[in-house]
Amino acid sequence: MANIRTSRLLLRQWQEADLAPFAALNADARVREFFPGLLSREESDRSAKMMSDHIARCGWGFWAAELVATGEFIGMIGLEDVYFQAHFTPAVEIGWRLAFEHWGKGYATEGAKAALAYGFETLQLGEIVAFTAVHNKRSRLVMEKIGMHHDLKDDFDHPKISAGHPLQRHVLYRLRRKRC
Repeated sequence: MANIRTSRLLLRQWQEADLAPFAALNADARVREFFPGLLSREESDRSAKMMSDHIARCGWGFWAAELVATGEFIGMIGLEDVYFQAHFTPAVEIGWRLAFEHWGKGYATEGAKAALAYGFETLQLGEIVAFTAVHNKRSRLVMEKIGMHHDLKDDFDHPKISAGHPLQRHVLYRLRRKRC
């Protein structure tokens, strides 16, 4: 099972102690602004278990992210299979979700760059995608900072968000592995 360490972050398997702070960030309207709603404690725990199970099964996934300096859990960063059908699936996505107090410090970018390197170098993935609601400028900026590319023709209506919902339209970013 892979752990990824950067200068400031450790991306690792989930622990029981992560559940309460993960539930708190999933109950924060600022963190969930571009999701259909907040998560209850039970929904958040179920989500963490699914991520943990994927890591246990595959050796990689949406890892728990902690600060190296303090050991504090700050959210999740990593890679995951896309579990819906769209014009770009099957695919592996990169994603992140951090507690609000850790925004603006470069952690998402730092962790995402490390996850991309793992996906391309270790897993030998040919392409990694990222997607978010059209108006999520903060996540789109991270996608651009890590070198991902957006093409308007790839934008799509998220099949798990009801028709007409303001968050239904999503942008798709892609990055292909560089070949020598």
